[in-house]
Formats: sequence, structure tokens, C-alpha cells
Amino acid sequence: MPRPRLPRPRGSPHDRPRGPRFAAAVTTVVMVVVLLTGSGWLALAQAAVFGLTAARPRLGPYGLIYRGLLAPRLGPPAELEPLAPFRFAQTVGFVFATVATLGYLLGSPVTGAVAAGFALAAAFLNAAFGLCLGCEMYLAYRRLAGRPLAARVPVA
Repeated sequence: MPRPRLPRPRGSPHDRPRGPRFAAAVTTVVMVVVLLTGSGWLALAQAAVFGLTAARPRLGPYGLIYRGLLAPRLGPPAELEPLAPFRFAQTVGFVFATVATLGYLLGSPVTGAVAAGFALAAAFLNAAFGLCLGCEMYLAYRRLAGRPLAARVPVA
């Protein structure tokens, strides 16, 4: 019997917390392969994923896989997380993956490896421990700017 879908109004600024961790796990694997192979093209593909997900979180490929295959088998979360920190984190990932791409494709493998390593570290921390560095940076900025943002909201 399929589980009921989590109510989420169209255009809602909140989303499920488990999807980004799944995406981080896939990104971890991709960035390990980038580091092992030195593939600028794979780094470019990951940069495209980051860019698309930052621009349109509901259309991110890893999120689509999560929602299609895993979310229906899991119970609904008790709370939702805001999308803005997630989008910011994806933008930061896009920057690092783009630098990695340019490093590898333009003949500077050290630059590519360092940038890919930073992206890998951030993705691994999110996947393994639920610590989203980009999200924390965004929330810290909002606090410093005097515009705090609720980290989570209960599901109604």
C-alpha cells in the first residue's frame, strides 16, 4: 500500500530533509571518482547537477531519483527544512565543481584535485553526519545580517 504523500504546497520554501542527504551521498561517490580518475568531464557533469539543482531544486537529478525510488518507501518526515540554505549550498558546490572542471580540463590537475577535494569533504559531511556546510554558512550569514531564518518547521 503506497504511503500518503507529504503535503507540500506548490512554491513552498520548504522541503524534506532526507533528499539532500541522498544527493550528498551520490555526490560523494561522483567526487571520489573524479579524484581517482582526474576526469574534468565528470566534474563538469557534477557541476551541471549542482547548477540545475541550485536553480530549480525540484528538478535536480539526484532529488528526482530520491523522490521516485526512496521517498515512497520511507515514512514522512516530522519536519521540513527551508530550501534557501540548500540552494545556497548547491551554488557553493557548483563553484567548487566548476573550479575542479577548469583545473582538470585546462591542465592544472592540482587545482582540480583541491577543488574536487573540498566538494568531496562537504558532500561526505552531509551524507554521513547530516552536516551541510553550505547550509550552515547561509544560516550564519542570515544571523549576522540580523535576518535569522528558522532551520526547520514542523509538518502540519
